[in-house]
Amino acid sequence: MHHLPRVRALSLLNLKLKSTHQLKRTHAQLITSGLLKSPTLYAKLIQQYCALSDPQSTNLYAHFVFKHFDEPNLFLLNTLIRCTQPKDSILVFANWVSKATLFFDDFTYKFVLGACARLPSVSTLLVGSQIHARIIKHDVISNILVQTTLVHFYASNKDFVSARRVFDEMAVKNSVTWNAMITGYCSQRESARDALVLFRDMLDDVCGVKPTDTTMVCVLSAASQLGVLETGACVHGYIEKTIWVPHNDVFIGTGLVDMYSKCGCVDDALSIFKRMKEKNILTWTAMATGLAIHGKGNEALELLDVMEAYGIKPNAVTFTSLLSACCHSGLVEEGLHLFHMMKSNFDVMPQMQHYGCIVDMLSRRGYWKEAYEFIVGMPVEPDAVLWRSLLSACKVHGDVAMGEKVGKKLLHIQSAQTCADLL
Repeated sequence: MHHLPRVRALSLLNLKLKSTHQLKRTHAQLITSGLLKSPTLYAKLIQQYCALSDPQSTNLYAHFVFKHFDEPNLFLLNTLIRCTQPKDSILVFANWVSKATLFFDDFTYKFVLGACARLPSVSTLLVGSQIHARIIKHDVISNILVQTTLVHFYASNKDFVSARRVFDEMAVKNSVTWNAMITGYCSQRESARDALVLFRDMLDDVCGVKPTDTTMVCVLSAASQLGVLETGACVHGYIEKTIWVPHNDVFIGTGLVDMYSKCGCVDDALSIFKRMKEKNILTWTAMATGLAIHGKGNEALELLDVMEAYGIKPNAVTFTSLLSACCHSGLVEEGLHLFHMMKSNFDVMPQMQHYGCIVDMLSRRGYWKEAYEFIVGMPVEPDAVLWRSLLSACKVHGDVAMGEKVGKKLLHIQSAQTCADLL
């Protein structure tokens, strides 16, 4: 094809091209047609290359497209920073800081701070703090978009002091800003109470910013983590008095199921669960977890049958909840059957937490010797948590010989881990 109309080119690039080959073919058509001069088309190409599943191809071709534009362009730079992998985004930004040939705008800072938020670590916290200093130096700090992203960045890196400082210094806040701070607090149990206090402040705020569904889900999560039923029930009442019908929103409904389950009201959780018009895998898992917490193993297993009837495939987290339910209800035979069904019937590979549930279940019911054989026969290397669980069972049942054997296994793992840490 020698001529590719611009509208046709844009429509092609708006499609989800699934392979590098397809995208390179379209790329070649754009070059031969002479259309690859528009920043819009370059940006679309960068976005498409970054959407590929192969990270190596993503970085290589996205940078290739960016470098072959005639002259440095902030729009394309922002696109590259926004779309590439977080680590690469930070490196691209640092490279252009050193070049000092482009003046960054608020979107540049939003995208690079977003990259730092998606890659939380000590090093990215330092990089983000340096970017924050640059933002202040270049007087972009009063921009609500940048300020909100700073709150999100610091909160994602668990630096709640800095996040709150930026939040409190903001003259204007929108719902996204409030949600960034509340979500940050909810991500760590130790700060869940701060999330509830901030939610109260949001309701009292004279600017009248209204909570969104995201706010409500986060606040319900905080109440759930703290096990404060009275607060959770008040939040439920607020939701019903405002624009939401809880049973019509899958995320709020799931949050309510989780909150009531973990606050000791599993019957209320079941009532909401049954009235929900739409349920996703998180909803089913939350209900299974609630039943497990309250020792309702048979009801949890019945839930699995209903899931299958609705065509909902349980995931690894769902199976952790179901196995935990069997453990707390003493359903050894059912738990073992469920464990073996994971791979054969649902194509879910058992993970360490699933093995842990089985060991705990066997040990609780007095089958500590069978638990030992189960651990020894695992296709993966058991961790120290499994051996500690079994060692506790040996102590409870007074099996000194087995306890010594398990203790040696545990010491071997711990000494190996110590050596690895030293290296």
